[in-house]
Amino acid sequence: MSAVIDQAIPESATESIVTSPGRVTRRRGGGRAGRVRWPVYVLLILAVLISVFPLYYMFVIASVGATAVTSSPPRLYPGFNFLDIAAKVFETVPFVQSLINSVIVSLSIAVISAVLCAMAGFAFAKLHFPGRNALFLIVLLTMTVPAQLSVIPQYLIISWLDWVDTLQAIIVPGLASAFGIFWMRQHMATTVSDELIQAARIDGANSWQQFWGIAFPVVRPAAFVLGLITFTSVWNDFMWPFIVLKSPELFTVQIALKQLQANRTIDLALTMGGSFMATLPLLIVFFFVGRRMVAGIMDGAFKG
Repeated sequence: MSAVIDQAIPESATESIVTSPGRVTRRRGGGRAGRVRWPVYVLLILAVLISVFPLYYMFVIASVGATAVTSSPPRLYPGFNFLDIAAKVFETVPFVQSLINSVIVSLSIAVISAVLCAMAGFAFAKLHFPGRNALFLIVLLTMTVPAQLSVIPQYLIISWLDWVDTLQAIIVPGLASAFGIFWMRQHMATTVSDELIQAARIDGANSWQQFWGIAFPVVRPAAFVLGLITFTSVWNDFMWPFIVLKSPELFTVQIALKQLQANRTIDLALTMGGSFMATLPLLIVFFFVGRRMVAGIMDGAFKG
């Protein structure tokens, strides 16, 4: 018996064979599956370095000064003036208040949008009502319309509500998105069992109970990913806050960065210092929740 096993299994593909009555245990030690594909790691390291370099170079300019841009060869190592530049940023604009405003706006939109889009996704995926497919098609078609086309009618509505120069002028229009509805609808359709919803309906659960008690706990990782994507998008948004906000104490961080630029000249060290500090909160968020984001994306990739 052992001779037959030795002939059937190549020596290079196994490290040891443990035989017992009716069972053969094989442990792979060689072969293509066990090799370390170092070119893949090299490419990943290069991709990370290329992605991080702009942020690092912002810090170099902010810590050295504008001379780092025009020096030949370009200076690639930081200096010791970053704290002075940071202090100048805080003196020029209300940067701390702008960071707080951005946190309030981004967090509010991210949390509420994740829940509302999940509710809409549940309705399109699990509820049956007349015109469901037509309405979902309309939602998808809105994704093809450039955001710039909605600026004028959106501003007219905000002006009619007397919300100009208020934070709700930024928060309310972003509480739902076509992409978020599409994202949550696809996760609802692939990860929430129709039989489970039908059983809850037979037991007397209404639509809200079916959503909040059964469907939403299943798609919570996807909702978390959507919230994180929304948070990043709102944090980096410039055009709409620049249009509706007038008071410096209400500026978001992106508008505050715009105020660092003079009318005719740009202090590169000051601008890069402010941009670097505005990016740090996003890096901190991704550092703590990056694994959960990847897990939420992969959760929907392997189910259904």
